[in-house]
Amino acid sequence: MNIIVVGCGRVGSQLATMLSVEGHNVVVIDRDEAAFRRLGGTFNGVTILGLGFDEEVLEQAGVREADALAATTDLDNTNLMTAEVARKIFGVKHVVARLYNPVRERTYQQLDLDYVCGTTLVAESLVEKIKAGHGHHIIASDDVEVVQFKASSAVEGKKVKDVEMDRRFRIFLVTRTRSSYVPDAEMVLHEGDILLASVKDEAFTKIERFMEE
Repeated sequence: MNIIVVGCGRVGSQLATMLSVEGHNVVVIDRDEAAFRRLGGTFNGVTILGLGFDEEVLEQAGVREADALAATTDLDNTNLMTAEVARKIFGVKHVVARLYNPVRERTYQQLDLDYVCGTTLVAESLVEKIKAGHGHHIIASDDVEVVQFKASSAVEGKKVKDVEMDRRFRIFLVTRTRSSYVPDAEMVLHEGDILLASVKDEAFTKIERFMEE
């Protein structure tokens, strides 16, 4: 994968190094040249000096060919702007932003951003999100994950019972036009609904079609 990491602090440098070791093509952007010293000797990617939301800097980083971008600075505004530029201007398919201040979580949700909260952030969780690319991670326990995502056209007109998978995929909250519902088996789903669901790892490949890209 071609991956851009914005921010070369403790988390960003760990993330970039881990991805590089796994064989991905990694470009790291940071406004402080000294930050690149955090990258270990095993990092074999590219470093670029600049701001992550600067269009010219992103162009230089190869954003048009990027499969994913992770905004990992300790400034929420920077991460928000970087994520929005990457998604809306360059159409990067999978963008993950670090949420440093949990108070701003609602803003990230309203912007439909995939994020990891800074209070529990570890580089490993960002790596998994970049590789999985399946909606908003809320919490995980063993092989079960709770995710929030926007429903694709594949669910249009289907009942909850027709979409769920016994003991593998369960929908427990549906948000539609600013109203939220605890669905029963007969509730009809529509494209654009925001769904909160629990999913076993083994079922992700089978339900990805229900998730809007």
